[in-house]
Amino acid sequence: MQRFQKLTPCLWFDDQAEAAAKFYCSIFDHSKITAVTHYGKAGQEFHKRPEGSVMTVSFELDGQSFTGLNGGPVFTFNEAVSFQVNCQTQDEIDHFWGNLSSGGPSQAQQCGWLKDKFGVSWQIVPVAFMHMMQDPDTAKTQRAMQAMLGMKKLDIAELERAFAGQS
Repeated sequence: MQRFQKLTPCLWFDDQAEAAAKFYCSIFDHSKITAVTHYGKAGQEFHKRPEGSVMTVSFELDGQSFTGLNGGPVFTFNEAVSFQVNCQTQDEIDHFWGNLSSGGPSQAQQCGWLKDKFGVSWQIVPVAFMHMMQDPDTAKTQRAMQAMLGMKKLDIAELERAFAGQS
């Protein structure tokens, strides 16, 4: 018997759910499209989508299940919801930042946040920075925070220098 994840984020797209799922799966390891459903005649007076067009795409990113829904232009993404990508190395940050930001608005890039070409917000966060913010020495945490506020893509080495009081 297949076990279903209890909580699955559902992302509402106009008509780009399949393209978005393929894009995300190309960026994250251990990722795949698991199912695609299509609109039929039933309910067409409500959904107004062409019969046979993609309705939902189920996909996994690094083992986390998602659903993409082609629901039309009624709703759009905003920064109130974002996906945090926890990175161990600068190479990981560079990989996710470079790929996810490709085609997205550069004006939406700040403090490790970006929007992708579909309008979804992402936080590309070094795990080291999260540890810095938990340090009881507030002078260190404030220096690291100040350094982070001046960055678009986060730079672990620069954050570590600021944390240590070396910049």
